[in-house]
Amino acid sequence: MVTAPRDAGTQPSPAELRSVFGANLRKLGSSAASISALCRDLGINRTQFNRYLAGESFPRPDVLHRICTFFDVDARILLEPVEDIQDTPVSLLSHPFISDFVGAGVLGLTEEDFPSGFYRFSRAAFSDDSRFVVGVVKIFRKDGMTFLRGFEPKEALTMFDLPTDAASREYRGLVLQQAEGIAALVSRKGAVTTSFNYLSKAGGLANNFWTGYAVRTTPENHSGRRAARLVYEYLGYDTHKVLAAARGGGYRTAKDLVPFHRQQLRIEDAFR
Repeated sequence: MVTAPRDAGTQPSPAELRSVFGANLRKLGSSAASISALCRDLGINRTQFNRYLAGESFPRPDVLHRICTFFDVDARILLEPVEDIQDTPVSLLSHPFISDFVGAGVLGLTEEDFPSGFYRFSRAAFSDDSRFVVGVVKIFRKDGMTFLRGFEPKEALTMFDLPTDAASREYRGLVLQQAEGIAALVSRKGAVTTSFNYLSKAGGLANNFWTGYAVRTTPENHSGRRAARLVYEYLGYDTHKVLAAARGGGYRTAKDLVPFHRQQLRIEDAFR
């Protein structure tokens, strides 16, 4: 299919682009002791630098690289006002310092590996050794990344005298691809604690199940858990199943759990 060319009238002219670059240079160099000193630091001829400032010329690629490195900016100074560039926040996981490390699994998690839709989950309660938390979360994709959204049981907030409205109970998370499964970092809005979830697909005939564990970021407490086994069951977008799972959510006893969930949580075995 042939794509229609863009309207040339919407494109900035070379003179306009040179003007933007010149204005950016003036702002970036405004704190220098003098233009002569700045030219010496940059290793650029004063006459040529004045042509850049006047919007009469663009630098060669090697000179542009030298300018960008010196001022800690990128090549967008040829196209955009420098204040717009410097005001653009850098996404934490795409920050160059960690993008190839912590952020490496943010993109590329396929539907085959972890499909979008609703999941029912079960895990041992962190604050009550005799009960379990059952709930529903939604997994969805946006901008190439995979996200998680769900709501805490009202009782979980009531026991700490916290508000129980939907906004207060909502939690969201980012799902990351791992070598043998997925991981998720999850928090409530404005919270300064985070839970870490790890899941891998259950083998055998249990094609719709993922098993793993959840860990919360709190100090050691002899009366509660910081880590517990976790089971996810894929419900897809089946409204009947999703609503039934939601109605069965909250704090539950072992006998209330779905049989396969109860089996995978290995209630009688301590988590290690």
